[in-house]
Amino acid sequence: MELPLGSIRPSGWLKDQLEIQSNGLSGHLDEFWSYVGPENGWLGGTGDSWERGPYYLDGLLPLAYLLSDEKLIAKVQPWIEWTLSSAKENGQFGPEGNEDWWSRMIMLKVLMQHTEYTKDPRVEPFMIAFFHYQLQELPKRPLSDWSKARGGENLMCVQWLYNRTGEAFLLELMDLIRKQTTDWTGLYRDYPYWNRQTAFDHRVHVVNVAMSFKEPALSYLLTKDPEELEAVYQGIESVMRFHGQVNGMFSGDEWLAGTHPSQGTELCAVVEYMFTLEHLIRITGNGKFGDILEKVAFNALPAAISPDWKSHQYDQQANQIMCTHAKRSWTENNNEANLFGIEPHFGCCTANMHQGWPKYAARLWMATEDNGLAAISYAPCVVKAYVADCQQVSIVVKTEYPFKEHISMVMAMDRTAEFSVKLRIPEWCTAPVVNINGEEVESNLDQGFMTLRRSWCDGDSITLELPMEVRTVTRANHAIGLQRGPLMYVIPIKERWQLHRIYEPYHDWEVYPGSPWNYGLNLNLQNPESSIQVIMDNVERQPFTAKFAPIRLKVYGKRILQWTMEMNSAGTVPVGPVLSKEPNELLELIPYGCARLRIAEFPVLSE
Repeated sequence: MELPLGSIRPSGWLKDQLEIQSNGLSGHLDEFWSYVGPENGWLGGTGDSWERGPYYLDGLLPLAYLLSDEKLIAKVQPWIEWTLSSAKENGQFGPEGNEDWWSRMIMLKVLMQHTEYTKDPRVEPFMIAFFHYQLQELPKRPLSDWSKARGGENLMCVQWLYNRTGEAFLLELMDLIRKQTTDWTGLYRDYPYWNRQTAFDHRVHVVNVAMSFKEPALSYLLTKDPEELEAVYQGIESVMRFHGQVNGMFSGDEWLAGTHPSQGTELCAVVEYMFTLEHLIRITGNGKFGDILEKVAFNALPAAISPDWKSHQYDQQANQIMCTHAKRSWTENNNEANLFGIEPHFGCCTANMHQGWPKYAARLWMATEDNGLAAISYAPCVVKAYVADCQQVSIVVKTEYPFKEHISMVMAMDRTAEFSVKLRIPEWCTAPVVNINGEEVESNLDQGFMTLRRSWCDGDSITLELPMEVRTVTRANHAIGLQRGPLMYVIPIKERWQLHRIYEPYHDWEVYPGSPWNYGLNLNLQNPESSIQVIMDNVERQPFTAKFAPIRLKVYGKRILQWTMEMNSAGTVPVGPVLSKEPNELLELIPYGCARLRIAEFPVLSE
């Protein structure tokens, strides 16, 4: 079960990320981008009245509350007040002239977060009235287009309200929404999209897919039909098999685009998939989804945003050798889609990118059914929650994970209390070490979690070591990716940032390569660590940069001259093992999220 927003206060590198974000686009977008400015329809203006305002709030609100930033909270409040005041007698709300269900689903998610933090008594009656209206209207005006594909978001909001109020009519509404939503369960039980897609269909739109996996799981909470849950696992496995990328995401430069590492992945899909994974672990209790969440959050998310949070990409590529205004093999997107800018290609990501880190931070820990706590992902923070016998406990988490292996947790409480602490042990970690007050403990894993149940006292400490080994990830053409812990490692390409278009105060940038990229690696595939030297450094305020990468892998490689550029992207990775007569060079690899130009899938060299 989720803890209310505000129960977890990020610290360390994660708080730094939120502060950098607030000093960049997230904290200033409304000041210069008219789509979320004062004329937005969700503020009563005549401007955009669809998804962009709610999208922006869906990230800005948790960011503001997690940082207790009064300036950001002051930006949020007018949107909340206007939305609540827009309610009509029949329960409908939102801008005049826009009756679409989809944008209202997003704003409902915003109001849920607002309520959890502020306990605003107006929201539950507001939502009850709207859901009565929706129950009456949906038979006449059913979910369609985007709202049909994304009906799971609507279902999630109704479930949230039902769990708080127990209103019986909400069960009828949930059943109706399920029936009108795209049948994702049926689709994933017999998955048909094996190839790169070239035509529009809501079922292959990458952001719809990122949202879709939660819908069968939410339906399972109502039906208890195990086939609903099985569809989640089948769906993710199928999409990753046919469209998966080395960064934990699947491709989609609008439509699903196959496994080629030069296809793009939309930033909206990254943040929505993170949100989906957070709910899948809540519903299933399976740590597998935490593993995927960390891979996406620590690799794909930072890679698509400039280190200062003043520009972003619409599409990122795993093998990304330059970000320029040029034609590429996208399924649909335009020639600006991989620029770093304000709204490259289209503005949905400009509005929606802000939710990634804040929602991740808010769900680092969750409550368990037995009134304990579960660590979903590891990052520095302070968790405050009520456990068994209504005892309040505070857990101070200190760590530099995912860059380092050590995690420290210290309890603070007024009196002794017996409850369980569940620690997620990533699948990649084969030899975790857990100590309580300095004494090593052993416990069996259940769905990727180690359960520590005991009477806890003030000052009790838990330490967790997650030893990280370098391992290879097999890709097409016998190429490989390199993984250590949750981080993927890449050959960084020297970046030459060139101004493309001037805005005020931020701009659009092209990024050109300043060093070669077409390398293969000399690796012992049976024992990769024997070929690699791991170099550790300090974790700086912004670790997701090539300059301040906290970890580097040194490995030998050679240029592969026949591996060349195709349609302004890295060509297909040569089938390995590859013979190269070029000189051996000592290469320095860095984490994927630290490099805006990179090679993440490499050929292996022959002897």
